[in-house]
Amino acid sequence: MLEWRLYEAGHCMHPELATLQGGRLAPCAFPALVAALRHPVHGRILFDTGYAHAFFAATARFPERLYRWATPVRLQEGESLVAQLARDGIAAGDIAWVVVSHLHGDHVGGLADFPLARIACAREAVDWMRARGRIGALRKGVLPALFDSATQARMEAFEDRRTVALEGPFARFGVARDLFDDGSLLAIPLPGHAPGHYGLLFRDADGLVFLVADASWSSHAIRAGIPPPAAVTGWLGDTDAYRTTLAHLHALHREAPHVRLVPAHCREWRPAGEGLAHA
Repeated sequence: MLEWRLYEAGHCMHPELATLQGGRLAPCAFPALVAALRHPVHGRILFDTGYAHAFFAATARFPERLYRWATPVRLQEGESLVAQLARDGIAAGDIAWVVVSHLHGDHVGGLADFPLARIACAREAVDWMRARGRIGALRKGVLPALFDSATQARMEAFEDRRTVALEGPFARFGVARDLFDDGSLLAIPLPGHAPGHYGLLFRDADGLVFLVADASWSSHAIRAGIPPPAAVTGWLGDTDAYRTTLAHLHALHREAPHVRLVPAHCREWRPAGEGLAHA
C-alpha cells in the first residue's frame, strides 16, 4: 500500500478545443500535475516532474522556442517540483525513482533536478527520440536537450521488467510491467498520445489509483468518452490508438467507478494550496 500526493509544477495555456471536441476556443490553464509517492520498501517515487527551469533553458533558442509559443508556459518562483518538495521537507536526493509516462517536455522538464534518482521509462520512447534529430523530435513535443548523457545513463526500461497479464476490468489494456516485481506499481501501456506512453497503477488506503498521464486531458473526457480533435492527436501521435485507449478508459470508468483515474492535466485534480494529499 502506497501513500501519494499531487503537486502542480507549472501550467500551460491552451484552447480547450484542442483537448476536447466541442470545447471552448478561449485559452485555459492546463496544470502539469505530478504524483509524489512513498513506497514502504523503495522509498520516494515521482510520476513525471512537470515544468522546471531546465525546460526554459531547453526552449530558450529557436526553433525550440516555438514550443513555448504554441503552448505558453507559466512557472512561478518556487513552483518547480523540487522547490515544493523542499518546502515539505523532501530533498532532491530523497527521490529514489522517477517514473516517466512519456518524453514530452511538460512531463520531464525537471529530471535534472533529481540527479540521484533512477529513471524508469519506455525503451520505445527513448529509441524513438534517438532516431530523430533535434527538429524531428521537437515537432512531436520532445526536447532532446533535456536528456543529456548523464540523464540517459540513469534510464531503465519498462520493457525489461516482468510482464503481468491484467485481469478483470483492466484486461482490455493487455499486459503491465511490474516495476518492483511485487505488484505494488504496475506500468500499463496507454498508446496513442506519444511513443512509449504509459500510465501507473497502484493501491493506496482507499483502493486503486490509475495515473493515466495524457491518455486524456481531463476526467470529463474519460467519463463522457470525448476525444480531442483528430488534428491534434494525429499531430502528436496516433489518432486511432489514442481513441482506442480513451474508449478503454471510458469503459473502465463505467465498469469500475471506484478506480480513481487521474489525468496529468485535469483541472478537477488541481491541488489547492500546499498540494492534495492522499494517504
